[in-house]
Amino acid sequence: MKKIYDVSLLIKEGMIIYPGNPEVSIKQYASIPKDPVNESLLTLGSHAGTHIDAPLHIKNDGNDASQFPLDSFYGKCRVLDLIDIDLEIHADDLKLFEIKRGEIILLKTKNSLIGYETFREDFVHVKYDAAEYLIKVGVKTLGCDYLSVKKFGGDDDVHHLLINNLILFEGLNLSNVNAGDYIFIGLPLRIQCDGAPARVILIED
Repeated sequence: MKKIYDVSLLIKEGMIIYPGNPEVSIKQYASIPKDPVNESLLTLGSHAGTHIDAPLHIKNDGNDASQFPLDSFYGKCRVLDLIDIDLEIHADDLKLFEIKRGEIILLKTKNSLIGYETFREDFVHVKYDAAEYLIKVGVKTLGCDYLSVKKFGGDDDVHHLLINNLILFEGLNLSNVNAGDYIFIGLPLRIQCDGAPARVILIED
């Protein structure tokens, strides 16, 4: 039986969030035995944990998260080993992997190894030349292993370029996944919003 990896961050109170985003709250409003069932009220940002960015995130007339084609969320993918990069991912770092048009590409960096207990401003991120390269070769879907693909506090042009030209998943936890080939399944909530939390799994190919 092929192994399945869950590369989603656990949604829970006190989890890591991007600065400025709302804290996650899970409050039980019905409980057994007082009530016949247990039910809770969830309060979280649209970009909490593992999530997808929609064009509406960066422009008022952009598509929302419910309008992506379903084939963007499924297919063969490659996890690229970028563990040795200190801070910035450039085009030359990606050209070594001979990325093909239509691929789903996940970037595994030291972000996954350091973990997601507290937010770090010095996370590994994608630079503009790398974003241009990913668009040029025709990547279908891109996943990164931190809460943002761009530099903290800057590089908004990277964010805009990627969101406008491919499907972007952020907040993947690739710590237990080796570089290589997998089947990617990443399903965001079907919600009319600028982004949506997602459950992402990888299946050994």
